[in-house]
Amino acid sequence: MIRLLHTADWQIGKCYGQFEADEAALLAEARFTSIEKLAILARDRHVDLVLVAGDVFDTQGVADRTIHRLFHAMRGYAGPWVMIPGNHDAGLAESVWTRAVRLQAMPANVHVCLKPEPLLLTALGAAILPAPLTQRHTHADLTAWFDGAETPAGMVRIGLAHGCVQGILAADIDSANPIAAGRAEQAGLDYLALGDWHGTRQVDARTWYSGTPETDRFRANDSGQALWVELSGPGAPAVVTPVATGQYRWLSLGFALRVASDIDQALADLEALGPADVVRLSWTGQTDLAGYLRLRESCARIQGRVRSLQADFSALRLEPSDADIDALHADGYLGEVIAELRDGQRPDRSDAEGARDALAILAGILHERRKGRAS
Repeated sequence: MIRLLHTADWQIGKCYGQFEADEAALLAEARFTSIEKLAILARDRHVDLVLVAGDVFDTQGVADRTIHRLFHAMRGYAGPWVMIPGNHDAGLAESVWTRAVRLQAMPANVHVCLKPEPLLLTALGAAILPAPLTQRHTHADLTAWFDGAETPAGMVRIGLAHGCVQGILAADIDSANPIAAGRAEQAGLDYLALGDWHGTRQVDARTWYSGTPETDRFRANDSGQALWVELSGPGAPAVVTPVATGQYRWLSLGFALRVASDIDQALADLEALGPADVVRLSWTGQTDLAGYLRLRESCARIQGRVRSLQADFSALRLEPSDADIDALHADGYLGEVIAELRDGQRPDRSDAEGARDALAILAGILHERRKGRAS
């Protein structure tokens, strides 16, 4: 019985430019934490080896400190780690991998496969067939050599690759780094560990994408996991179990507002959010100014509770009621301005979004002034 942990797409050194600097730093730090979790998981479950199917690093130009930190995070598991370069950290003549060697950063139990040749782990009875990327994009199937690769009799054959299995994407999409569908069966593999897709996905009985161990995008694709794989021997079925490893939950939420009670329901739903949530929030439909101000104030409070909240109000139409205008004391000229901005939000107007923003700003200023007078 061989027990292994399959992971990929660590993307160490990834930047999160769409977030505030403090949020981006914490999200980047979580990627190191996920590797520490993987090491502890591998140690506690007594796995025989860990497979890392490419994109260990997000770019070739990560700092030397980042390289050292990555391999230090792996020290919790003393067994063999077997990894290949992916498209982000391809095994170029001069690469992040050659720098890691010069820095003497890699422990002896880390095997980086830079050539398409079998790695024989004799003590485990496993032969690893790697398909390392030596450039960012290729249109040749680098796993083709698996079919004719000879390995000692009685050894479990395990493929390790990074790319896109053909037939998964739409037919008119030309994907780089292709992998033939059915490669595991054609090459007599007991398991084919893949990277490139950031979510967990089963391709066939012996072929899986593990996904990234720490979610990094707003997609419902079962990311934030690793795969626990059990192989009882050559030709035996692979038993694969996803294991949660991620720290943060990325959520893309949208609320359509039609009546006043929709705001109550939306805000009640948002109360379930907590410090492990990274949230992209969009509002559509329409609301009066009182409702809009309530949404803004609520989102500001929620930002203090979650890891990150990005709220998009651009598709929300503001419809000031008579009560809004009376409450803002916006009679005379100001009332006319509000009426003009309200009309300017029509979809056929070229600057509908600008009119909405101006109306929101004006309403906010008048609201603050009114509160100041009241106090």
